[in-house]
Amino acid sequence: MSVAPPTPTRASSVHPVDERLPTGKLAVYGLQHVLAFYAGAVIVPILLAGAIGLNERELIHLINADLFTCGIASIIQSIGFWKIGVRLPLLQGVTFTAVSPMIAIGLAAGGGTDGLLVIYGAVIVAGLFTFLIAPFFARLIRFFPPVVTGTVILIIGIALLPVAAQDAVGGAGGDPTDPRNLAYALGTLALIVAIQRIFKGFMATVAVLVGLVAGTLVAWAFGDAHFGGVAESAWVGVTTPFYFGWPQFSAAAIISMIVVMLITAVETTGDVFATGEIVDKRIAKGDIARALRADGLATTLGGVLNSFPYTCFAENVGLVRLTRVKSRYVVAAAGLIMIGLGLLPKAGAVVAGIPHPVLGGAALAMFATVAVVGIQTLTRVDFNDHRNIVIVGTSIGLAMLVTAQPTLAQAVPPWAEIIFGSGITLGSITAIGLNLVFHHLGRGRGPAVAGRPGVDSIRLGQVNDMGRADFVATFAPLVQGADWVAQRAYDRRPFRDTQSLRMALQEALFAGRPEEQRELMQAYPDLGGLGEDAGQSSAAEQSEVGLTRLDEDSQDEFTRLTTAYRDRFGVPLIACVRDLGARERVLASGWERLSNSDAQEHAAAIIEIAKIANHRFESLVADANPISAARTRSLDRAGS
Repeated sequence: MSVAPPTPTRASSVHPVDERLPTGKLAVYGLQHVLAFYAGAVIVPILLAGAIGLNERELIHLINADLFTCGIASIIQSIGFWKIGVRLPLLQGVTFTAVSPMIAIGLAAGGGTDGLLVIYGAVIVAGLFTFLIAPFFARLIRFFPPVVTGTVILIIGIALLPVAAQDAVGGAGGDPTDPRNLAYALGTLALIVAIQRIFKGFMATVAVLVGLVAGTLVAWAFGDAHFGGVAESAWVGVTTPFYFGWPQFSAAAIISMIVVMLITAVETTGDVFATGEIVDKRIAKGDIARALRADGLATTLGGVLNSFPYTCFAENVGLVRLTRVKSRYVVAAAGLIMIGLGLLPKAGAVVAGIPHPVLGGAALAMFATVAVVGIQTLTRVDFNDHRNIVIVGTSIGLAMLVTAQPTLAQAVPPWAEIIFGSGITLGSITAIGLNLVFHHLGRGRGPAVAGRPGVDSIRLGQVNDMGRADFVATFAPLVQGADWVAQRAYDRRPFRDTQSLRMALQEALFAGRPEEQRELMQAYPDLGGLGEDAGQSSAAEQSEVGLTRLDEDSQDEFTRLTTAYRDRFGVPLIACVRDLGARERVLASGWERLSNSDAQEHAAAIIEIAKIANHRFESLVADANPISAARTRSLDRAGS
């Protein structure tokens, strides 16, 4: 008797990223993002204005323009159109990486509004450059394995913690010995933690917002929150294109800003991967290209609307993880709120009245959460390979060096200050560079086909010289440890290349007797229900689409599916989750397969095992090109 799938619900048919929440929730969640983001959003124009000699009226216009453009940029990135915007809950803000170069450009041009015009010329050209190179940069995604992305995400989280710590003691110029600052910061943090421990549902998701509001009210009651700027601010302030005059173009300034955007592209890539981890969406090179196009378009728009270069804000990545609200429409709502703040200086002044220690207490929770996402990603890295330890350790060490000692940037030539001026920048570049050195350069002669490259790599000639026992031990894990597949593939030696090796393993699998194949199926773990004997490969594969960290409702749904499948066919449900991508697609595919005949489902399960083995082969075999796509398609047709 076939088992019907459950009636589709909104939660199961729509990915949480694409879920359209009620208007009220969108407004509250969006406001929470704005409050968490506000201080970081306005700090760049404040620093720049002070450094190049702008007056207060000009600074106010820069802040309004910044918020207005932040809102537009965030809507572009989260909602997207054509091939622009990654369509993830990523908020856009002015990149800190650009602060020092923009100050240098402005001062070199004489400071004041004259300096601003040269800055805007460079920003516009750099934005167009980023937009155009986005698809080419995205092709480099193979150079961003978990050892790189996990390291970059971890560095982003750790490097932002000093920013939160500075806010916690009162901001720049604050008194670290003032017990009130510590009380406000720790009190806000404690309230956020308590709300998440005590409450569930909506209240838990707005813990940061409640903490910020409550902390501000307490500080105001004790006379430590001031809103004098509200009365002094105008009701309406509209930013107009080229408010300060037509941009001026300088070759040196443009080159400097292009370097900034290249570095920012690395940071954006890390933020996109971090958000993908959080919302359980697999990131492909097309996603990176769309995110970078949005960065480029927003940066060009910033130059036109009197603002600056834009990138994804890691602060809000941490908020998504902390609240578990994954809808990209929440960020779009935050974008609308920021547009409103950019047009209503009085409203912006109210938000600006949040005391630094209160904001610092909330930021401690959010930034540390970003670091935890990096640690989660690094759990997929093979640290038995000493090279990966060197990559992660060196990158974090250098990132923390310049984070703890920011004046070190003054010890390097001016062209290198942009790199040594940011722990995130230096750590990211180090991780990417060391990954290239250790994993992509100097491989030696011939393709390595097994083992850990550079440590105990096995070349094709060595495979052909292997004894049967060594061959089986090396390749049996590709199909959950079934010896008979590797045993029969061994008989087809010698292998002329990695393709013939892969084909021998595939054909041995498909030529197995039905009883052997059925016994092999029993060795695979249930989806979403990994046991201690599931094996490292299965755990890593299911982790990629979030099946190792399901909430209670999702866990129940997977349990119902896998139980129904086992009752129907007598074996575990086997699916190549890496190909399906999102867990919603895994569920939909599983329920659909329940209507297959026994013979068809037997064939479908073997095809899924072959797909899983292909992915494991790619991970095991260094320099193995994805050469089996055509054969895999033919196998799919044969099993359908």
